[in-house]
Parts: sequence; structure tokens; C-alpha cells
Amino acid sequence: MTAKRGLLILLACSAAIRLVWAATMPLGHDEAYHYLFTVHQDWSYFDHPPLLAWVEAIGPTIFGSTAAWSLRFGFILLFAGSTWLMFRLTERSFGPKAGLLAALALNISAYHTAAVGAFALPDGPLLFFWLLTLDRIDVALRSDRPLAPWVAVGLAWGGALLSKYHAVLLPAGLLAYIVLTPGRRKLLLKPGPYVATIIGVLCFTPVLYWNAKHGWASFLFQGGRAVAKPGFNPLSLLGAIGGQIAYLLPWIWLAMIVAIYDSFRTRFQRQTDSPERFLFCVSLVPLGLFSAVACIRPILPHWTLVGFLSIYPLVGRYWSARLEESPAKWSRRLRFMAAVPVVVAAFMIVQYHTGVIPINRFVKKQSDAVRADPTAELYGWDQVAQALKSDGLLDADRSFLFTSLWYHSGHLGYSTRDSGVPVACYSPNDARGFAFWSNPKEWLGRDGILVSFHDTDVESVAYRRYFSDIELAGQVPIIREGKLIRTAYFYRCKHQTQPFPFDYGREAKRKPAAQIAAGTRERR
Repeated sequence: MTAKRGLLILLACSAAIRLVWAATMPLGHDEAYHYLFTVHQDWSYFDHPPLLAWVEAIGPTIFGSTAAWSLRFGFILLFAGSTWLMFRLTERSFGPKAGLLAALALNISAYHTAAVGAFALPDGPLLFFWLLTLDRIDVALRSDRPLAPWVAVGLAWGGALLSKYHAVLLPAGLLAYIVLTPGRRKLLLKPGPYVATIIGVLCFTPVLYWNAKHGWASFLFQGGRAVAKPGFNPLSLLGAIGGQIAYLLPWIWLAMIVAIYDSFRTRFQRQTDSPERFLFCVSLVPLGLFSAVACIRPILPHWTLVGFLSIYPLVGRYWSARLEESPAKWSRRLRFMAAVPVVVAAFMIVQYHTGVIPINRFVKKQSDAVRADPTAELYGWDQVAQALKSDGLLDADRSFLFTSLWYHSGHLGYSTRDSGVPVACYSPNDARGFAFWSNPKEWLGRDGILVSFHDTDVESVAYRRYFSDIELAGQVPIIREGKLIRTAYFYRCKHQTQPFPFDYGREAKRKPAAQIAAGTRERR
């Protein structure tokens, strides 16, 4: 079998598995919230640049459906493109067999094969345009033309910037490569890299425009998440490394480390140029930056993973060499590595629909059972929407729904999307995009329906000063295969008398970044 035929088989099998996942699993916390980006169309958003919403709209535009599989369709297409780009980037430097194995490695690492490849998250567009930028830079570095290839670099980088803010690290990686490679320093005197930078920034202007209108709230929020009190925290750094191992899977992470060490030992220390040197420098900046942040505060595990993207070609080359040495042994290993994420995905589907592992038997509180089962909190939002409709809570004029958590409001907004009833998030510190999709005064005089999962009225009591009266209006037990997972409580909050201060983003100019970021649950 040729490498290109193997790539076609990989693309077909990978896409089929992801489509099955997309059709059988509900939207995750971020995905349900991101659906609302397509409802509230804007130049950009509080959490992320706008390309996420554009890609999410591909499926509904083509199929006329807002089902979970349709919202994920564009991301599945992009991941197929990312797989092809990984093959092409690796093949150009290390040959077609290494290209196929690098593409395989991308498809069997836990985070990239699942969250990036099948979920409606900004990491999917970022992966595609990050790899496209690397591919175009590689072409530009090999070309004798001074300008044209760099225009493509700028457009690709602009797409990455419109996907996620991590893309600002790409020029820094290229600059590190140019400065650390004597034969490439002359590029600093040529117009190509500067033209690419200007084009990328021009593509980024929708995000700059939105932030200028909203007190640079998005930049302050995301930047504030990396702010912490000075002081070395070794446990935080170890946690970040542990997160990398878990998200990539141990064998992929170990192959990455071996590939990095091998490239640094054999090629980077030399002063001559090489593909390994370029790939290593691009990875060095994000890995170094986020590792430094992890030394002083906890970070989310996937933040550092963008630094490993340029290491996949080195893994492909490493696996190719091992296959040449021990074909039978490494074929077995690769088959095992490819089977693991498929088996885990199948288990997650079964667990979501049946709750085959009865976690609630091992814990005392329902809330602990929900946290222990990663599928439980996603289950039952259709039951909540149906109960709201049956109780007549979606029929009252000028009423609205709200919760105290942005991701609960996201699920509520998606599950009741056909009702026409608006959804808000009444969280004073972390309302996310809900703080920008309406004005707090718009809700005055209206009745709100609070959806809560607390088994006491502690949450409803917290809102009493904003309404003339609050009463329990109903409840619904969420049942899976005859077993109670949790109970949703509905509170009718009559006649809002004063605006709820969820618009902290509009006061970004007067608040320090640390205060804006305070209170976030960092569920991304």
C-alpha cells in the first residue's frame, strides 16, 4: 500500500468515526454555549475570535438543521484538512511514510482526535490554520520568490488569528528560527515576513474592532487568566505536564519528548539549517511560555498542546525509522495506539446513553455523582426543555430563562432554541458572552424563570433583591435508564425590579485584568 492510499483510508475511517460520535453524543458545555455565537452574530466575541461561529454555521447552512452532528460538521471537515496538511508538511521534509505516520499520530492523540477533531471548539480552526501557516512558511523558506509565498503565509496566519489568540505565538516562533539560524538572518532584511505580518493583522481587524468597542474586554479577560501572584509553584508545573500526558496519551507524549530530544541533540545544536530546526523553534515559544506561566499558577492542560503541533512531523519520522528496524513489533504497537481512542469513544457513547457504570452507588451526594461521571452533566437537557414546555413556562409573554452558570445557560439556550424565549446568565463575575448579548436594563419588568440544580433554595434566595417575588414553579427529575441522575428546579421570578450587574465586560476599562478574570470556573 502506498502512503497516499493509506492517507485516503485514514481520512475516510477517521471522518466516519467522528460522524458517528457527532450523531450520538450531545453537545458539551462549551459547544452548547458556542451555538449561541451563531445566534448572536457579531464581529467577534468575548471568549474567542469569530471563526468558530463561521465554521459552526457550515452544517446548518448546508443541511438546514441545528442538531449536534450538523453543528460539528464543519469541524470534522476542517480536521480532515488538518490531517492532509500534516501529511503534506511532513512528507516534504521526511518522506511519504513519515507523513502518513505523522497524520496517524495526530488522529490517535486523545485531545486532537476527540475535542479538536469532532467538537465545536475554536481549537479545530486553530489546528487547521496553524498547520496551514507552517506549511506556507515551509514553502516560502524553500522558494526563491521574495514576496508571493509570504502573502499566502499572511492569509493563513490571519485565519489562525481569527480562530484563537494562541496564534500570536506563530510569528515569535518564526522569529526565533530566523535569529537562531545564521543562514536565515538575512530574511530580516527582506519584505516577505513583514508583508505576511501586515496581512495577518489586517485579517484580525474584526477582533480589534469588537474589542475597541467593548473596552478591550476579551484581551483583558484572556490575558488575566495568565496573571498570578509571583512565586514558584512546582505542583502547578507538574500538573501541566500531567495534563499534557493525559490529553495526548502517554505513548504519544513520550514519542514527542523523544523526538524533541533527538532533534535537539543531533541537529539543533549545529549551526546549519534543517527542517527539524524550524519545527523545533516553532514549538519552543508556546511550550516555553505556557510552561513559565504554569510555574506560577495552574493552567488548563490544552493550552500547551499547540506547542506540540510542529513536533508531530518529528514523531512521524521517528516512527518510520522504528518501523524499518522492527516492522512486526511496531505494527502491533501502532495498532494498539490506534485502537485505544476508538474504544474509549465507544465507551463514552455507551456510558452517556446507559450509565453502564453506576457511579451514584459509590458516592453519597448527587452533585458528587454528576462530577464523577463526565457524561452525567450533559444528560437530560432535553428533559428540562420538555418539562419547561409542559409546565407552560415557555409560553408567558416577555418572560426569559436564566441560570447562574454560563455553561448551564448555554445548554438551556440550545435545548430551548425553538421556543423563541431568550436566555440570560445571571453571574456577576463570569457571564461570558451573555454580558454582551443584551443590556441589563432590557430585563426590567419581565418575569424570569430560574433553572437550578441545587436541592435547596439557596440559589433562588440570592436573586430575591432583583425581583418582586420568587416562587418554586416546578421540578423535573432527570432519569437515565430508570435511574435518577439529578433534579432540575424551576423558580418563577416575578417582575424584575433592578438590573442584574452581569455586564462586567462593559466596565473593562475601569477594572484591572485580574478582577475581570476573577471568579471564572475555567471550564474550557
